[in-house]
Amino acid sequence: MRDIELQPTAAAHWHALVCEAEQKARHELGEDVQSYLVFLLQRFLSKPEIVSRILALDYLAGLLSTGHQQHDKLRDVGDICLLYAGLYPQRARHRRVSVNYYVDLGIGAYHQLHNAANHSLSRLYAQLSERFVPAMDVLQTMRDLGAEEPALDPLTAFELWETTGSQHARGTLTDISTGTLVRPHEQRRH
Repeated sequence: MRDIELQPTAAAHWHALVCEAEQKARHELGEDVQSYLVFLLQRFLSKPEIVSRILALDYLAGLLSTGHQQHDKLRDVGDICLLYAGLYPQRARHRRVSVNYYVDLGIGAYHQLHNAANHSLSRLYAQLSERFVPAMDVLQTMRDLGAEEPALDPLTAFELWETTGSQHARGTLTDISTGTLVRPHEQRRH
C-alpha cells in the first residue's frame, strides 16, 4: 500500500494526485488540461447522479441547444465521458458499450465546444479534444496507483490500445503478457 501525503485543501490533493499520475503515465498534459482535470475531479466525484445519465441523449440535447445551455450540456458530456473512460472503464461493459464509445463521444463534445466557443475557452476545449486519450491515460494511471488490480481488463485494454493508441492500455497489456503487441492493421488513432 502506498503512502498518502495529505494536502491542505481538496484541490491541492487532487492536483498532487494528477501530477503523480501524469509523471507515472509519462504524459505531459500541459497546465491548462492538468488544471481542468483537477476542476473536473472536484466537480463531479461528489455527484452520484451522473451515473444515471444517458450521454448520447445529453449530447444530442447539447447540439440542439444554443448559448450557455449548449455550452453546459456539451461540457458535461465531455467531462462525464472523460471520467467514465478514465476512472470507470468497467462501466462501459455494464452498459454494453465499449470504452471507445466514451472516448469518441467525449472528443466530439469537446470538439463541438471548441468550434462553437467564441471566447477564451475555445483553446482549452481544443486541447481537451486533442489530449483526451492522454488525459484518460492519466486518470486510469491515477486509479491504478496503489491498486492490486488494473482498471482495465485485458480485452478492454487491447481494444482501447488498438483503436486509440492509449499508452496506459498498452502498458496494461505488456504487464500481463510476454508477447509483442502488433496491430493487425492500422486503426484510427485519437
